[in-house]
Amino acid sequence: MKKMIRNLVAIVMPLLAFSCFASANDYVEGKQYTKVSEQASSKKEVREYFSVYCPHCLRFEPFMQEVKKNLPADVSFERNHVDFLRGASPKVQHMVTQAIVVAEEMDMADKLVAALFNYVQVQRAVITSEKDIRNIFVLNGADGEKFDKLMKSFSVINKAKSLKKNQDTLAAKGAIKGVPTIFVNGKYRINFAELDKNNFEQDVHNLVKYLTNLDS
Repeated sequence: MKKMIRNLVAIVMPLLAFSCFASANDYVEGKQYTKVSEQASSKKEVREYFSVYCPHCLRFEPFMQEVKKNLPADVSFERNHVDFLRGASPKVQHMVTQAIVVAEEMDMADKLVAALFNYVQVQRAVITSEKDIRNIFVLNGADGEKFDKLMKSFSVINKAKSLKKNQDTLAAKGAIKGVPTIFVNGKYRINFAELDKNNFEQDVHNLVKYLTNLDS
């Protein structure tokens, strides 16, 4: 039996390697992905542009958690909240962006982003002020005083401005028109409509892996 298993592994493994190689060769610039910049980011990253005001982003959340979980150790996962949706004013949406940076600083991003999604999309409640966001965070276990301090901190404010700049740069190029959208290494945008609809999740995982190593 052991010999039979070893023989089977010896046959199957080269086929799997060939399958992965063939799949990578099937990815074509301008089809499954689009180059949006000539310059890649200094470090390997997968960046999700999203909004808590976007129903598609809410449905996409469990899948993005899987993408994040399956990234190699040398590839970071970055969230980039946007402010161009109709669900609220740009000012309020940027406030949410800043609050998500705070959530990351508290090491509670997944829980607190989920709470924001729930508040806006499920409860259909309206965020009108920083106090509303603070209440959401506190009700979900965050320290209110720490929230206040971080929202006013230089590092958080600058990080939120940087996320806004990322968004505006891509929007000016016509590279981002809606969310959710995934960019890899700041250079490639994944075109979801061109991926295998019968094996979508695996195709995204394969393409992310391919693109993170494309310029290595």
